[in-house]
Amino acid sequence: MCNTRALGLLLVSALVVLHCGVIAQVSAQGSNATSRWQTLTGDPPFVVARGGFSGIFPDSSSIAYSLTLITSAPSVILWCDVQLTKDEAGICFPDLKLDNASNIAQIFKTQQKNYLVNGVPTPGWFSIDYTLNDLSNIILNQGVYSRTDKFDGNVLQILTVQGMARQIKPPGLWLNIQHDAFYAQHNLSMRSFVLSVYRSVVVNYISSPEVNFLRSIAARFRPSMTKLVFRFLGKSEIEPTTNQTYGSLLKNLTFIKTFASGILVPKDYIWPVDESLYLLPHTTIVLDAHKERLEVFASNFANDIPISFNYSYDPLTEYLSFIDNRDFSVDGVLSDFPLTPSAAVDCFAHLGKNASKSANLLVISKNGASGDYPSCTNLAYQKAISDGVDFIDCPVQMSKDGVPFCLSFINLINSTNAAQSKFNSITTTIPDIMAGSGIFSFSLNWDEIQTLIPQISNPYFKFKLFRNPKNKNAGKFMKLSDFLEMAKNANSLSGVLISIENAVYLAEKQGMSVTNSVMEALGNAGYNKQTALKVMIQSTDSSVLMKLREKTSYELVYKVKENIRDALNQTIEDIKKFADSVVLSKESVYPLNSAFITSATDIVQRLQSFKLPVYVETFSNEFVSQAWDFFSDPTVEINTYYEGAGIDGVITEFPMTAARYRRNRCLKRGDKTPPYMNPVQPGGLLPLITSDYLPPAEAPNPILTEAAVTEPPLPPVTPVPSTSPSDGSDGSAAPATPPNGQPKVATGIFLSTMAMLLITLLLL
Repeated sequence: MCNTRALGLLLVSALVVLHCGVIAQVSAQGSNATSRWQTLTGDPPFVVARGGFSGIFPDSSSIAYSLTLITSAPSVILWCDVQLTKDEAGICFPDLKLDNASNIAQIFKTQQKNYLVNGVPTPGWFSIDYTLNDLSNIILNQGVYSRTDKFDGNVLQILTVQGMARQIKPPGLWLNIQHDAFYAQHNLSMRSFVLSVYRSVVVNYISSPEVNFLRSIAARFRPSMTKLVFRFLGKSEIEPTTNQTYGSLLKNLTFIKTFASGILVPKDYIWPVDESLYLLPHTTIVLDAHKERLEVFASNFANDIPISFNYSYDPLTEYLSFIDNRDFSVDGVLSDFPLTPSAAVDCFAHLGKNASKSANLLVISKNGASGDYPSCTNLAYQKAISDGVDFIDCPVQMSKDGVPFCLSFINLINSTNAAQSKFNSITTTIPDIMAGSGIFSFSLNWDEIQTLIPQISNPYFKFKLFRNPKNKNAGKFMKLSDFLEMAKNANSLSGVLISIENAVYLAEKQGMSVTNSVMEALGNAGYNKQTALKVMIQSTDSSVLMKLREKTSYELVYKVKENIRDALNQTIEDIKKFADSVVLSKESVYPLNSAFITSATDIVQRLQSFKLPVYVETFSNEFVSQAWDFFSDPTVEINTYYEGAGIDGVITEFPMTAARYRRNRCLKRGDKTPPYMNPVQPGGLLPLITSDYLPPAEAPNPILTEAAVTEPPLPPVTPVPSTSPSDGSDGSAAPATPPNGQPKVATGIFLSTMAMLLITLLLL
């Protein structure tokens, strides 16, 4: 099965380029030797890669195993699910049924069989019906439908156990024997295979959920060379030898110790979750097993599946809860994404919240910690501060009675229950602000806005990924003055970022100067007479920043609204006239096509060469928010933007992830930087996609021109006559949009302005 060796070498070469050529550094990088681990041996926990890096590439493929060695800890253990062929060859394949992760159903279309598996009739294509030669033309593919299938075009053949060991040369090898009883029913001996392979291959661990199999080989293996591990399945499932549930066997670890050196348990055996996906108190299973001198390995880790809401969609946080807590540490984790637990063990475990920062990277909140609480509420800001953010942000909106307050968008429907409230009758359309209809902040008095219920943002709800449902309506909205006072009382903050948008509309159509309101609030709070807290004021409108340039020495931040690939020199010179720094989108730095990074721009370096710091937004923890290149790990993404692109700051909905990143001990190691803390190579995955799977080419992002940043001067405030209460009770609410699509509220303002002009002329 080696007729694609040349292709395999090309793929491995591409992988080395993908991860910046760090393969030579893997052997030189050890784990943190000074940490005090609560594992059974006192050594750092092992990382076991299930089928290699199966979270990205087809499980048990040469490319998945190779990527593991390039990106993971030097002691990483490669996991092989062993299946037996008709001629008794052992292959690495993730499932008893071959059709789950290969193209066998297309090659042998009429050969589906039906067998009893643990007493359950199971249709499919099984290895017992094919010789190794029969399987030589079968190609591995991605067996998890939520993961990308773009690498399925590679001719990735099924590997034998011996072939994998010979070709990959793993630092450690783990053989999992899941279905010994099934193979025995078909006159195939898994015991004989394991004993024969042991003569030519170094096997470090052998696991099985079947007591009889482990007992049958226990006398043939020395625990100092090969450890036997009993694998627990679901607590209600029946173990075939004892006819007991795995939940019952869990209570008799002394019995397990008679034939095994360790246990492998699903992670919820250790940290159970309730029906709402929140953590329950951890069990004592790790401590109980350690008392019996049994190692404990936890399974079912993957970066691209929903995890407990307590982890805020951060897989690194989940790993740390298993290896770095006050009570215990597991002895190893079984993961589809071995890079992340490798970093958890070596770079982040036992850090402590007061660990010094190793990265000169600003962490700026996006509507507070809006990944955990409703945007711009007191709780979102308190969480951001406790998470270690440098700057908390306030997007300023104006109420009808002129109160500036913090809210993510001028349309109240986005982050409150306004559409379900008594104010739903004042929905209107204002094309100058947004497409579609809304209930706008300037239509309600501050007292009325305070009656609204905050709603947490769920930007990825179409993927059924929701944020912290227990606190989806928690917190209170804050006036700008209260926000500024909170910031002054937070000793850990470096400053505040205030965003101003829609200033032209508010001045011309609502008679409000949001810039004056912001400056007044800052002055009243004493920010113009202190230097402890830095003030940044951001806008996408250059006229706002130009106006502020005349009034203040605060740092002015220009936010580029669109994705760009570059900017003309004269454009950057124009930006410097009104701004001190720039905010870019993530895709302006690393352009994407079908969620793959295509290249890297030099826009960050270009702006920095003009002495303009660059902050990038918006960073989120949900795996669907990240390019495939980042391995569904928000820390990898942040590291790549900082180490790879050299950005000056991140704007994030999950400040804790970014703040913790700056304290990790694997930064600033020079040529000793471990592979899991190197930036990914932009466009590194694309060469591994065959032409028939490549996404269609897309037009490049535009270049930022002078015309795009130049705005007319900010207009003066146009007085607007007072209107009636906004709840519609007296019939004064803005009527619904008429059939012609033009909002009557705009017409009313126009007529009122004309009436005032006529009165003025008559008085003259």
